[in-house]
Amino acid sequence: MSRWIALCLALCAAPLSAATCPEWSAARAATEVSALQQRLATWDHAYHVEGRALVSDELYDQSRERLAQWQDCFAPLASPATDSLQGAGGPTAHPVAQTGLNKLPDLQAVTSWMAKRTDLWIQPKVDGVAVTLVYRDGHLSQVISRGDGRSGQDWTAQARHIPAIPLQLPKRAELILQGELYWRLDGHVQRRAGGQNARSRVAGALARTTLNATTAAQIGLFVWDWPNGPPKMSERLAGLQAMGFADSTTLTQPLRTAADAAQWREHWYDTALPFASDGVVLRQGQRPPATGWVAAPPHWAAAWKYPLREALSEVRAVQFKIGRSGRITPLLHLAPVELDGRTVQRVSLGSLKRWQALDVRPGDQVSITLAGLTIPRLEQVAWRSQVRAALAVPDPARYHGLSCWQPTPGCESQFSARLEWLSGKRGLALPEVGADTWDTLQPQGLLDWLALDEATLASRPGLGPRSAARLSTSFALARQRPFAQWLRALGLPPSGSAPLGEDWDSLAARDNATWDAYAGIGARRAAQLVAFFREPQVLALREQLRAAGVSGFQ
Repeated sequence: MSRWIALCLALCAAPLSAATCPEWSAARAATEVSALQQRLATWDHAYHVEGRALVSDELYDQSRERLAQWQDCFAPLASPATDSLQGAGGPTAHPVAQTGLNKLPDLQAVTSWMAKRTDLWIQPKVDGVAVTLVYRDGHLSQVISRGDGRSGQDWTAQARHIPAIPLQLPKRAELILQGELYWRLDGHVQRRAGGQNARSRVAGALARTTLNATTAAQIGLFVWDWPNGPPKMSERLAGLQAMGFADSTTLTQPLRTAADAAQWREHWYDTALPFASDGVVLRQGQRPPATGWVAAPPHWAAAWKYPLREALSEVRAVQFKIGRSGRITPLLHLAPVELDGRTVQRVSLGSLKRWQALDVRPGDQVSITLAGLTIPRLEQVAWRSQVRAALAVPDPARYHGLSCWQPTPGCESQFSARLEWLSGKRGLALPEVGADTWDTLQPQGLLDWLALDEATLASRPGLGPRSAARLSTSFALARQRPFAQWLRALGLPPSGSAPLGEDWDSLAARDNATWDAYAGIGARRAAQLVAFFREPQVLALREQLRAAGVSGFQ
């Protein structure tokens, strides 16, 4: 389907009034709306004129919807709505207008739409490039790109090289077909593989002046309508079958109930098809004569798209989390979005270097996907806020494996990470002790809690007698943990095959060469191990453990 259809789908989504309006001044609103309009105009020109898709169709749809929302919020200030198809038309008029499609957001909307209609059918919504094919006296006469629905580019020369487009048909009268040119994908399952940028491959191929045989063979055709065909859908399908368009028949099914529609939608979402698809199309078998069609969504057809695989969200805040080892991980806090049935509100950027390259700030609009269908992932910055919020960015030179042993200003994040590691599965594995415990106790040193007995714990705000008893038991277990486990809990760098023994002093006596002699260490890691046993803060912790009677630290 074309960008024009995508626009129709976006603007026919859930009421925009349900969205929260940004708290902007009049000047800020005018600036942000204008910037988004310019971004959309750039995308539109690249897609309709140059045959290049700069963003996915899902992201485009949602960006158009975001613009409509902002214009609704700031109606007195917003500039007039732009035509996404401005300049998209071409020199060749369509004999019958290409209509768009309204979008049905959910099963309830599908049920309501079907209740008012009879003679209904359903077919996959092929994710390709819409065209009109004209045959005269049985010969291919014209192939016209979707354009603005009224006119488009003449693609006849390229189309004659595409094997999927027959050059001759048995019908002698003028024959007008509307369909989708798609990129062939063998055994493609949409839920698993997504769109794979298939539409852009077709658009890019047809935008070239020449089309080689290999590329042409990769392009298929799905005919989804015969505007000047018989009045009944069953007759049109029989005619298309006789002309060799078998997919039109096998992939267009009669529809009785909304439950049937849901079943077919799930079936095609999970079934191998030769093309990418982004939903299903519901059609009424009988529709008005084609001479009355206009380039606008009709009442006799609608789309029900698959769940979003890519969601647009606003960045609410940027948090820089500092891990136990001093690694800085930027975390984006987002306006909540739904992806594959999950609500996503946070996404990690993985590294400070990536954040520096992207320069993501509050107010920016970003696209989010799910990696492996479970982990939120930032795909790209869709567009930036025109006001660049100032951020307190941690200095990576300040943080390392031996920094932040107390929650001093700037060290809160790394110190919290040290505590969580200490009590976690890879540390002391203390039952009933986690991040919430440390938030309640608020220790000022990594081992302050060793001095807390049950009565003292019970007196702390947020802890009752039962919680205090459980914590006291857990803390008592800590004193019994083996020496090597305590070393890992304190943050000992990975020690490869080196034996850790049973006492502190023998390890502290090892120099770089001694550590480096063990497999899996190396010169850099050996230096880190020597530094660990000489660090004054670590030596202070050793003294606390010695005083607490923990084995190996005496």
